[in-house]
Amino acid sequence: MGAPRVLAIVLAGGEGKRLMPLTSERAKPAVPFGGIYRLVDFALSNIVNSGYLQVVVLTQYKSHSLDRHVTKTWRMSALLGNYVASVPAQQRVGKHWYLGSADAIYQCLNIIYDEKPDIVVVTGADHVYRMDFSQMVDAHIASGAEFTVAGIRQPISMADQFGVIDTEPDNPEKIRAFLEKPKDPTGLADSPDEILASMGNYVINADALIDAVTRDSESETTEHDMGGDIAPAFVERGTAYVYDFINNDVPGNTDRDRNYWRDVGTIDSYFEANKDLISINPVFNLYNNEWPLYTGYIGLPPAKFVHAGQGRLGHAADSLVSPGVIVSGATVAGSVLSPGVYLHSWATVDDSVLLDDVIVHRHAQVHRCIVDKNVTILENARVGFDPELDRSRGLTITDTGLTVIPKGMTIHPE
Repeated sequence: MGAPRVLAIVLAGGEGKRLMPLTSERAKPAVPFGGIYRLVDFALSNIVNSGYLQVVVLTQYKSHSLDRHVTKTWRMSALLGNYVASVPAQQRVGKHWYLGSADAIYQCLNIIYDEKPDIVVVTGADHVYRMDFSQMVDAHIASGAEFTVAGIRQPISMADQFGVIDTEPDNPEKIRAFLEKPKDPTGLADSPDEILASMGNYVINADALIDAVTRDSESETTEHDMGGDIAPAFVERGTAYVYDFINNDVPGNTDRDRNYWRDVGTIDSYFEANKDLISINPVFNLYNNEWPLYTGYIGLPPAKFVHAGQGRLGHAADSLVSPGVIVSGATVAGSVLSPGVYLHSWATVDDSVLLDDVIVHRHAQVHRCIVDKNVTILENARVGFDPELDRSRGLTITDTGLTVIPKGMTIHPE
């Protein structure tokens, strides 16, 4: 029996309200991350590294920058039938946009009919992780399941923050129920202090997926959601299984970053995920050349550090510095600098994430900030030190004290 024909579908229509203002002008999967990447690059890199080279990206909300990134970056050989295609909402089945993730697939069933896959891999587009989906597909086939969901182990004390996968006692791979943020779940048989939370990644038999989303489209009591409606439907049929992420062995992974998965759904989690990249022994290692992360930055000059003198030494410590960055007599610590950032003499940036083409002028100070693209921070301006001042500037302050500067703003000295 030959290898199954696999189509990958990336659900990238998310609005990302909790990431505002970073999502005020872009879809959540298009949010820049880790200097040179966008969030969607992680799902796409995992899929193509797994050997699946027919990929569609379903987009909807403010999708221009996302569509442009996918189109310009993710090109593969059409000669061999390989592609990554961005597919916007098209109102194929009525005068409405996608009503949920299941409805997005239902409205794009023409793609499945055209490609005729045996199996469909469905992923989200806004998580940071490494995963070999071919191993999950193999486990799916071996189990005889129609529907398999990837689960990640989390402390049982955090169960009320997740959708928890409850399995059969005598068959820990078969799903008995999905529990939404349970208060007193049962721990895993081999680890009573842990539960399995859904990662939002699915492997589904193509014919079963077609039937499930079609039935869902006809229901008047559904939210048209893959996790909330389609997965429970397969559980009721007794054909839903879980794939434990701990069993996924990605080439080049270390013990420290094995099984790393981060949902960057909030400003604080986005910031912490960026910080995970820059420790001496990073929690998530960008430098795994055996399972590369692909993106579209080419043709940029190397980063440059200039000026050395008393109180004027261009340097960065414990930081990620992207191509095209100039640190001109400025000091950087514990930060992520994206392409095109220019830091002038005597400026300081610490514990911050600066997106593309931010300019920080002389003697300006940036502390615990996320700075969106094309922001200019003028000479002597200080941001991230005084929450009330920053609020008066129209900036967002999170509960943990992070300051977020929207795209294109100019920050003046107080």
